[in-house]
Amino acid sequence: MTEPNGENPVLVTDRGAVRTVTLNRPAAFNSFDSALKQALLSALAGATDPSVRAVVVTGAGRAFCAGQDLKEHLALVAAGDERVGRTVAEFYNPVVRSLQSLRKPVLAAVNGPAAGAGTGLALACDLRIAAASATFSMAFAGVGLSADTGASYLLPRFVGQGRASTMMLLGEKVDAAEALRIGLVDRVVEDAELPGAVAGLADRLAAGPTQAYGWIKASLHHAASSDLDSALAFEDRAQTACFASPDHHEAVAAFVQKRPPVFTGR
Repeated sequence: MTEPNGENPVLVTDRGAVRTVTLNRPAAFNSFDSALKQALLSALAGATDPSVRAVVVTGAGRAFCAGQDLKEHLALVAAGDERVGRTVAEFYNPVVRSLQSLRKPVLAAVNGPAAGAGTGLALACDLRIAAASATFSMAFAGVGLSADTGASYLLPRFVGQGRASTMMLLGEKVDAAEALRIGLVDRVVEDAELPGAVAGLADRLAAGPTQAYGWIKASLHHAASSDLDSALAFEDRAQTACFASPDHHEAVAAFVQKRPPVFTGR
């Protein structure tokens, strides 16, 4: 689907083994309407391509993502459209599962404000680099809604239960510097430096041991909701798979030969 102006709501570009997924509704601050939702799910499904070894998620224009498109939402509510009640199950939950289960690193390049589901989208990625002008807010309560996009699960794990409650209940904006201080993002750079910083980190990830990254992600997600014995068993499974991987064999050989490893992602 395309926007009324004929633009694609999501742009997908490849640079080497790095795939960039850009939310492309800048006039609407990249808020989620029906077309963008469908296009984003499709783009993330396509990112499973083995030739893609790192993924960047960002926004076009001045915003990262303002969350749900409230204009479209209001029209659907007024019409009694049944899609309103299905949007969490059919979009917000699947987009988080897609990001978390993708067996390669995903980097959020937060180029501007992220609100509600936009903040949830950034949290569902593996790493976050924010521009100095970026802000984060949990805007759900302000429009009479509870949390979605995995925010109730992810946010407390980044900032703690107390801070998560404050952000959720009060909906106050957190600027980039404070987001870095409380662990909401991993790095903050000046706005003009964001493209270069993201490209450098994405290239580093894309040149890394992709299979090992996938197991690291899976291990962290498994351990987050399991007991120690289950986590240890999963680590055993992950390491057994990695022991047999060409990238592990290459890394060991490179260590012995005193040279940098050349990973192929296998």
